[in-house]
Amino acid sequence: MAATPDNLLKVPLNDLHIEMGARMVPFAGYSMPVQYPTGLMAEHHHTRTAAGLFDVSHMGQLRLVGADAAAAFETLMPVDVMDLPVGKQRYGLLLNEDGGIIDDLMFFNKGNNEIFVIVNGACKVGDIAHIQAHIGQRCEVIPMPEMALLALQGPQAVTALARLAPGVEKLIFMTGGHFTVHTDAQPIEVFLTRSGYTGEDGFEISVHNDHAEALARALLAQPEVKPIGLGARNSLRLEAGLCLYGHDIDTTTTPVEAGLNWAMQKVRRAEGSRAGGFPGATKILSQLATNTPATARKRVGLIALERIPVRDHTELQDLQGNKIGEVTSGLLGPTIDKPVAMGYVAPEFAALGVKINAIVRGKPVPMEVVAMPFVPTRYYRG
Repeated sequence: MAATPDNLLKVPLNDLHIEMGARMVPFAGYSMPVQYPTGLMAEHHHTRTAAGLFDVSHMGQLRLVGADAAAAFETLMPVDVMDLPVGKQRYGLLLNEDGGIIDDLMFFNKGNNEIFVIVNGACKVGDIAHIQAHIGQRCEVIPMPEMALLALQGPQAVTALARLAPGVEKLIFMTGGHFTVHTDAQPIEVFLTRSGYTGEDGFEISVHNDHAEALARALLAQPEVKPIGLGARNSLRLEAGLCLYGHDIDTTTTPVEAGLNWAMQKVRRAEGSRAGGFPGATKILSQLATNTPATARKRVGLIALERIPVRDHTELQDLQGNKIGEVTSGLLGPTIDKPVAMGYVAPEFAALGVKINAIVRGKPVPMEVVAMPFVPTRYYRG
């Protein structure tokens, strides 16, 4: 069904967004705030310098429960699930039988045979059905539609949150736990991790829908914190070199093509003690093993050498005018004040420093392949 104002789902903070003057847009089947009155650029810079509060309640949350949950979940991904320590989080990739990426996700070992999973909003219905169909007989797959998700991001996020939830400052990147947030109205129980999607230090906070607004208001009352919309979330994640599902990765993309080799631990690779055993394993392990270009394309970071933004789906050409790829995400990076992009090119054009052209309105814009992230990440590792 096409998204219209009448059939869009609403997040628990919908009324608060409207109260704050947000411009609401359809996103992943929900009405979501794309920006507030200060605008995308101000929101982006505020997150980089202070702390921004994002409503990401469209995301899917679920629990996998049972003695076999970790082993079962591991059969769906080229990722080490079984050895993840209690209290830690990891990035994962659901794959199809051809090694294509169904979705990327985060999962956390809560202990007591329970794994907490967060999946992308646009994919959550399909993801939950996929997980249920493949491992539902081995563990309980429990969706959590009663829970909202907020992200507090930026160098001052820990200062603001620790004022309300003492102890969060002791967490390091990709760890988490249950905390009590003390607000003027009432204490609120949350589950949070020190992680996020901006390249900055910060937290993702799972809270019951009934308490989401009180939590959001308490956080927004902190002097460091302002509300941030999806527009700045996109520019922040691109500067951090992070993939957006449906743009930079999808079911036609393997993890190796996407440059996500780091997300596939040695134990799951050839010669590892639990090698293979995931969808598309033969193809992906072959791509990992070869010393020659293993794939027909490779994800790269690009900076335009002229001040012309290069948008998604822009054709990429070599200097002789031959098509070699396409941009998957692109915009003017507010932090570095240069046009940045990521996209896929033939492997022979993927080396750092290679010059290529993007074709914008019929004219070539010179670009250079550069390392990502475009802006250094500032995750807190202790």
